[in-house]
Amino acid sequence: MNFCRRSALPFFALALGCAALHADVKPAAVFSDHAVLQRDAVVPVWGTAKHGEKLTVTFRGQTLATKADRDGNWRVDLAPMAASTTPADLVVDGSNTITLHDLLVGDVWLCSGQSNMEWPVRCADNAALAVSTAQLPLIRHFKVATQMAHEQPAADVQGSWTVCTPDTVPHFTAVGFFFARELQRDLGVPIGLLNITWGGTPIESWLPPATLAASPLAASVAAAWARTVAEYPPKKAAYDLKLSEWQKRADAARAAGQPEPADQPWRPAGPGQPDEPTVVWQGMMAPVLPFAIRGVLWYQGESNVGREAEYRELFPSLIRGWRDAWAAAAQPPTPAKEPGKRKGRKGDEAPAPPPAAISAEPFAFLFVQLPNYADNSPAGDAWARLREAQTSALTLPGTGMAVALDVGDSNSVHPTRKQEVGRRLALLARTLVYGEGVDDAGPTYAEHTIEAGGAIRIRFEHAQIGLVCRGPRVQGFQIAGADRVFQPADARLQGDAIVVSSPVVKAPMAVRYAFANDPQPAGNLYNGAGLPAAPFRTDAW
Repeated sequence: MNFCRRSALPFFALALGCAALHADVKPAAVFSDHAVLQRDAVVPVWGTAKHGEKLTVTFRGQTLATKADRDGNWRVDLAPMAASTTPADLVVDGSNTITLHDLLVGDVWLCSGQSNMEWPVRCADNAALAVSTAQLPLIRHFKVATQMAHEQPAADVQGSWTVCTPDTVPHFTAVGFFFARELQRDLGVPIGLLNITWGGTPIESWLPPATLAASPLAASVAAAWARTVAEYPPKKAAYDLKLSEWQKRADAARAAGQPEPADQPWRPAGPGQPDEPTVVWQGMMAPVLPFAIRGVLWYQGESNVGREAEYRELFPSLIRGWRDAWAAAAQPPTPAKEPGKRKGRKGDEAPAPPPAAISAEPFAFLFVQLPNYADNSPAGDAWARLREAQTSALTLPGTGMAVALDVGDSNSVHPTRKQEVGRRLALLARTLVYGEGVDDAGPTYAEHTIEAGGAIRIRFEHAQIGLVCRGPRVQGFQIAGADRVFQPADARLQGDAIVVSSPVVKAPMAVRYAFANDPQPAGNLYNGAGLPAAPFRTDAW
């Protein structure tokens, strides 16, 4: 995938072969040289071996013994450890010995979603400077290779941990890297980025099967996928023809030393594609459970534009479902009895006492609200309604939203100002996770009152340090009366409030701010911390 082009095709799935038999002791792929393990938490470490094989895992003074179960799986749970910037080896010792080098203990953040989270550093604004100054060995990155799984979760993933250097950072998730750079400078602890992303994927691809099955939208999601499958053959034929034509033009452009045409067609959803419900979760996320993490960074929603009612339900369900799945997987497995053995039989080993349960406290979930994008209709509101649906997740504890309406690109679904997106996510983490109390959000609608004389007064949260207009006058507000026709509004700053009115709306009933795909004129309301106001509307029309 050529990420640095403004339009690009998502990755296609990689097949994963699952070995039927396990022989040598082997840790799961997410445990490799240069890994970052989560501080101040129980850290499960697992892998495969021959049935019944005894082994030990040693790391930072802890040595834990276990044996592989009847399916060849083993696991130990390291006790909580303080952060450490001093590299250490993790040794897995059984019939063979595996030594993993240069492991650190710090905070691990899962970076997930579609192409805007996948978007690499090399394609971000000011990439040359970011790359040249990226000798940051306390930041590590693990990119999970794309793969799908259907009936059962994949056995493992493909990937390895990489130390941040000018040679490696161009391939890191840009949003994740700029987030990690901010946090690492602030906290001084190692930061690990677990990059599990796939461009073009809708939210239903990322849902755990149990979460989707429990959703009131399960039937409608299944019916929609059935329609997609039925409509796929003619769409695929048309796509193949357009792709062939585009490829000829691209070959000619490259031969002439010119850039490829920007109108590369998008592949249609259908069988064998990652649009199918739950297949990305099963293929890429389930195999890394219960790897200990501090929290999640999520940037997704573009592929669900136009389906905001579903998203309003599915997004909070995804967050709850991920937290539930992590909590369930984190609990130590109950050892199964070997066939033919009975409790108390002479010669049987006494069962080991069960390890202490791992806390099910939910991890932080920070997400990016979709930026501005014209989408062939700047004044349309499909993107605005999806942004509004995203905010529904803020009712859940431990969630935070980074507004990106002012750092998008009217002409591209892949805006390149990833530094600011990462910085805003880091502000959320510093407040919600690390308790620093920094300003982490711009003005957010709180309430409004209709005043005499045809005006509406709007009050905001996150405006304690003042409201700021970036320009000669406040813009981006619209006002409407009973006819539900929105008109541009005159907006005035009055302390911690905005007063809006319009000479053509004598009896106003509702206000909207920046509520369009690509608001024009762009909203320019910020707070004293330089963070933008979140788009909103007071109506439910």
